Amino acid sequence: MKFPGQRKHKHFFPVEARDPRLSELLPQNKPVSGHICGIDQVLVDIEAQVDDNFLARHGLSKGHSMLLPEDKAEALYRELLERELIVSEFAGGTIGNTLHNYSVLADDRSVLFGVMSENIRVGSSAYRYLCTTSSRVDLNYLQPVAGSIGQCITLISPDGERSFAINKGMMDHLAPAHLDQAQIQSASALVLTAYLMRCEEHEPMQQSALQAAEWARQAGVPVVLTMGTRFIVEDRKDWWQQFIRDHVTLVAMNEEEALALTGIADPLLACERVLEWADMVLCTAGPAGLYLAGHVDDEHKRETSRPLLPGAIAEFNRYEYSRPMRKADCAAPRKIYTHISPYMGGPERIKNTNGAGDAALAALLHDLAANDYHRANVPGSAKHRARHLTYSSLSQVSKYANRVSFEVLVQHSPRLSRGLPEREDSLEEAYWDR
Repeated sequence: MKFPGQRKHKHFFPVEARDPRLSELLPQNKPVSGHICGIDQVLVDIEAQVDDNFLARHGLSKGHSMLLPEDKAEALYRELLERELIVSEFAGGTIGNTLHNYSVLADDRSVLFGVMSENIRVGSSAYRYLCTTSSRVDLNYLQPVAGSIGQCITLISPDGERSFAINKGMMDHLAPAHLDQAQIQSASALVLTAYLMRCEEHEPMQQSALQAAEWARQAGVPVVLTMGTRFIVEDRKDWWQQFIRDHVTLVAMNEEEALALTGIADPLLACERVLEWADMVLCTAGPAGLYLAGHVDDEHKRETSRPLLPGAIAEFNRYEYSRPMRKADCAAPRKIYTHISPYMGGPERIKNTNGAGDAALAALLHDLAANDYHRANVPGSAKHRARHLTYSSLSQVSKYANRVSFEVLVQHSPRLSRGLPEREDSLEEAYWDR
């Protein structure tokens, strides 16, 4: 486990000179390792430059999104390859992106559950998926299927108009029998997406997601839910609210999804509402920045040294130096919030917005898993006097998530190819060292 950010040399983990209790982690003992798990619709994102005749020939409506039968999608993809019209082809999927970025940041293992073509041809979409996924993402638990993985094909016309051709392939055919209960129940987190609940009746993906969530709940493993798009939420708002109450620890969403889920336009107030159902919330709000919200026991709250911020909740960031906890672990729970504006004011040129929220979530998962790792290896540390969810404070996690999100915005791929430039300690870290 690579810990989030860089500490000055005297701060590197383990720090025996500063806390004698860290001697519990003896050099001859192998540290207890951990991992996170996720379930995804395995797919690739493809961009291609085409003319209007191409769209007409394949029966596509310009500027719209269409779900294609697998045979028609295969014919379309074959022509794109033969005519060398493809501009880029990257591994995609919201959970696949999140796990990949987590493994790059943490330099640690993650486990992906989904499907994969059992016969893989060099140059095919399945081949591209494997080639552009971190080797630290464990793909050994993928279910082999006799068919293609999903394809999301973006067709760009000469006038810049974008049309979308979707090939579902076999991506929703993950069966519960191909889940590994031991891997899920020993994980630091289980990551799901709302897209998993939109499969057809004969497809087992929803059943698999519900089974995994139940196993995680039984073992006390945090369940993380990304909301997908507002269209998924709007159709079944009450159902999603109940699902979050029953299964979810952490909700990740953007401001549109927050509005669809809660009916509240203000991201801060939407986070407050979601905290009635979940323990922690991550909400990205585009140019407005990023919000994090959670709970802390009143005994363990820590007041900020930064200026108090105005908003729909007055001075909402007062306790942003606190480390979030599950509400059930708090004797006197208090809601805590933080906000951060886009890193460096945002990039001069945004090359890709797809995956920025997933990248922010990957950073949060890294901090969450680091806390689990530290607790398992140094249980007597002062950091674990209470059962916190994260290794760092809400404020520090927001800085990290913000920085990772920026890195995705300035590149074409939603997946990181390397870790981030390391950061030095802040005054807040000194606060925690007292």
